[in-house]
Amino acid sequence: MHTKIKLLIALRELIRVSQRKCVMDTTLSKSSADLSPTILGSKEEVGLGPSSTSSSPSSEMGEGQSTGGKLSVSMDARKDDTSKPSKVVNPPPVPQYSFEDGLRRVPPYQFSYNTYCKERWRGKPVLEVFSTEFRDRPLEYYGGAHLAPLQTIVASLDSKLENGDMLVHTLHRHEPPVTAKSIERVYEDDRLIVINKPAGVPVHPAGRYNFNTVIEIMKHDCDGRAPLPCNRLDRLTSGLMFMAKTPEAANDFMGQLQTRTIKKQYVARVKGEFPSEEVTCDQPILSVSPKLGLNRVRTSGKTAKTLFRRIRYNPEKNYSIVECHPFTGRTHQIRVHLQFLGHPITNDPIYCNRNVWGPALGKGGEGEDEEIIAKLNKVGREEEIRYDEIIEDYEGRKAEKLTGKRCEVCDTELFSDPGPHELGIYLHAKRYECEDGQWGYETELPEWATGD
Repeated sequence: MHTKIKLLIALRELIRVSQRKCVMDTTLSKSSADLSPTILGSKEEVGLGPSSTSSSPSSEMGEGQSTGGKLSVSMDARKDDTSKPSKVVNPPPVPQYSFEDGLRRVPPYQFSYNTYCKERWRGKPVLEVFSTEFRDRPLEYYGGAHLAPLQTIVASLDSKLENGDMLVHTLHRHEPPVTAKSIERVYEDDRLIVINKPAGVPVHPAGRYNFNTVIEIMKHDCDGRAPLPCNRLDRLTSGLMFMAKTPEAANDFMGQLQTRTIKKQYVARVKGEFPSEEVTCDQPILSVSPKLGLNRVRTSGKTAKTLFRRIRYNPEKNYSIVECHPFTGRTHQIRVHLQFLGHPITNDPIYCNRNVWGPALGKGGEGEDEEIIAKLNKVGREEEIRYDEIIEDYEGRKAEKLTGKRCEVCDTELFSDPGPHELGIYLHAKRYECEDGQWGYETELPEWATGD
């Protein structure tokens, strides 16, 4: 018997013996019934070829997933002193990349998101957690379907989560395409790879992205050897990233980041005429909506500091190219500080959106959190979105939105390809250097920072 199958069977017996709450399966449509059931700890989970399932990081379990099909919602296991089961229940499929119209594509495949209960979910019903934490799914998706028990003990949508519970969401996954630009290697030795990350490609598998990520693309190109990211860049940001080949090299570099002995230089294209003198913004930053990825300047936030220098100003198109030096590493730090100063990045879909922030675009922290969150929730791909700030550059290109077509396998509604403004923003990590001058790496400036 295959070793993996033995492991899965042993896991199933462990669950049964410890009387853990387990799987409930939700079938959403007639066509989704064609999908094989996902039964924790059985051969059905192993799968064959591209239909196999896998797990994703717990912090992004299916968030923003744009596909439908079969939904498995599992509550697995009150934790005790015994070891908890691995989150990686199934072997991942092998990505089958294709390239078309300047985009890297992955064909749809069957996939499972697994995550243990977070502290903020404890005591909340399953339905409430799914409907509030994982966007791009209507409440009816989770609550309006027939429940079919797959194990002796079944959790209902009204069951309240406790520490140790596992949620499992199984579906026929449609990953969004990303840019077909290759991942350029700026430098490489036996410990480290320095890359120039293309805009629009996320670093880690999370949310809607799995194989179309920096880690998985490099793993595919390096015969299955996954690099270890040492620094972090937003999906929409391009530029320098450091990928370690060994855990020791990763710890060494991340230690330098934590002690702030590395100087970082970014370049951004911002709205309006930025001041000619140096500007330092040291406003604290708070995550006001983890679900939407919204961060704002708030006195109760974490310490943050960024130095800005204007490189040049284009009066005809009313934008400035600005050099940015972050001294701390908060999420969206440069984007949030530029918005607070009244000069957001010109094509930033969150922080430079008049439909959300109004004419002042959030300058000085303007706008109530609840109102901004409500407006952002309405900005879905189901509607045609035009950002005033990018119409001039992209001739009013539409965002990714529903096409009216459906998947023949899972009957989910299909989306169009992402527009150019969804493949990146005007923010680039240009240079990293050690404080004592022992090393430094730099990329070329992107086209948007050099041409008019």
